[in-house]
Amino acid sequence: MSSVAPRPEPDTEIPRGGLTIGEAAAACGLSVDTLRYYEREGLTASPADRAPSGQRRYFARDLGWLAGIIMLRGTGMPIRDIREFTELCRREGNEAERLAVLEQHREHVLEQLAETRGHLAAIERKINFYRKGIRPS
Repeated sequence: MSSVAPRPEPDTEIPRGGLTIGEAAAACGLSVDTLRYYEREGLTASPADRAPSGQRRYFARDLGWLAGIIMLRGTGMPIRDIREFTELCRREGNEAERLAVLEQHREHVLEQLAETRGHLAAIERKINFYRKGIRPS
C-alpha cells in the first residue's frame, strides 16, 4: 500500500478526445466505481464531457480537480465538506468562503498531525525499549 495519495500522473497524455472513465480513473489512482461515486455525490467541478457516443470524457482540468478531491479525502475531509467546497467553487465571488472551508480543514489536519506525531513518539519509545532488551546472539 502506497503512502502517497493517488494523483494524476504528470506525464498522462490526454488525447484530443479526452480520456475514458477507465483511463481517467487509472490516471488518478481511483477505481471507476469511486470516480462514478464522486460524480454522483456532486464532487466534480462540472459534469464530464461526453463523446458523441455518450461515453464520459475527461481532460486535464478534470484530472486536476480530481487530484484536489483525492487530497482532501486523503486528509480526512468529509464528503459533505468537499461537496460544499465544490459548490462554492462553481460560483464566483465567494473566495472568502472557500478560504474559510480550507482554513477550517487545515486546523483539522494539524490536529490529526499532532495526534499522529504523539503516536509515533510512543512507537519510538516502544522500539527503543525492545531494542535495549534484545541481546545480540
